[in-house]
Amino acid sequence: MSRPGAGTGSPVPARRALIVVAAGSGERLGRGMPKARVHLAGRPILAHVFDRLGELTVPFDAVILVLPRDDASFAELDALGRGFSADTGVPVHSTPGGDSRSGSVRAGLDELERAVAHADWSPAATTVLIHDAARALTPQEVYAQVISAVESGAPAVVPARPVTDTIKRVHPDAPQHAQTERVVETVPRAALRAVQTPQGFTWELLQRAFEHTRGMAEDDAEALTDEAMIAEDMGVEVSIVAGSDLAVKITTPSDLISAEAHLAHASPEQPSMPQVVLPRVGIGHDVHAFAPAEEPRELWLAGLFWPDLQGLTGHSDGDAVAHACCDALFSAAGVGDLGVHFGADTIGTARPELRGASGAQLLAEAARIVRAEGFGIGSLAVQFIGRRPKFGPRRAEAEKVLSGAVGAPVAISATTSDGLGFTGRGEGILATATAVVYQL
Repeated sequence: MSRPGAGTGSPVPARRALIVVAAGSGERLGRGMPKARVHLAGRPILAHVFDRLGELTVPFDAVILVLPRDDASFAELDALGRGFSADTGVPVHSTPGGDSRSGSVRAGLDELERAVAHADWSPAATTVLIHDAARALTPQEVYAQVISAVESGAPAVVPARPVTDTIKRVHPDAPQHAQTERVVETVPRAALRAVQTPQGFTWELLQRAFEHTRGMAEDDAEALTDEAMIAEDMGVEVSIVAGSDLAVKITTPSDLISAEAHLAHASPEQPSMPQVVLPRVGIGHDVHAFAPAEEPRELWLAGLFWPDLQGLTGHSDGDAVAHACCDALFSAAGVGDLGVHFGADTIGTARPELRGASGAQLLAEAARIVRAEGFGIGSLAVQFIGRRPKFGPRRAEAEKVLSGAVGAPVAISATTSDGLGFTGRGEGILATATAVVYQL
């Protein structure tokens, strides 16, 4: 994607940057360490932010971490960023935070400017998201909506949720330690929204926003508690997109307990999955022949590329293992089969956005469809029969790829047919999968 160059009419590359504010002290959590280091489900809170970033279909071009200034915290959290960068290829830069949130955001913007000083980044064509690490479980859909809104022309965008509590405005002059306060009015809640992060802006607007606050009295500047409020004070229209109940800020011990409970409920590896009284089981079956020698084709099987081996004919990349898993999921949920959802003749042609999709991508979409129909996915098991490839050495790798696509455990096994039938003659591969789902 590109945007017009400022004053030139020529396109410039659109860029995306994320500033993660992770410098908070975490005093209210009472763990004696900065909040981003506190463990949530056995890992630092900041690690869960990176989990969600890894799910984005369109990644950021740069991530800036604004970290606590003490050496131990900085080193530990910076290492998480370097690990994410090594896994994804996204550049991650770290900088110490300021004395306040606004100071930390300013430090992040300064670091972004240093990081891309010699690159072709245009402030007018750069989307910058500012995110609180304490909102660690914010799903990737919220990031995507904010990015889309900014890139569609909104200079300032915030995610938000409707307010469900009744809101009372109290008299501002009550004594500080008074046991009671006087209600001034009840505020109609229909037009109220609880704002979350990440908040999105053009980099150009953020540059102007901090220039706007530079000339303010300190108290007036501190009253503008986030960048969206600065934009409002500048007269810039702020747009709202849907937030998420998962984007709650982890501030108190009870917030941490709630986040732990959600992760225990949602993780397919945890024994505390919802109790299933009547699971539903589905069977999927797929067969593909090896392409003729005169038609060279890459071999993709179980989500993996197998170099130097002739590939399979058939739909998509011919990945019989992934396709059998798709059909097993659809069968268990009672929502049709591959042909119904992806096209009967050549998978992907019925949905242009899936044209050329790999078997693993189709499996991820099948899982999404099943969940949208109101089912949770317990597990899948799939076995393929064929003389090649030799599967044992790559079993763990394949299970990781397909489990990641489904969002639930996938167990894969392989066998031969003792020389019998088309699989025994090496003419093709047969795969059979079983899926277990449950009604939510």
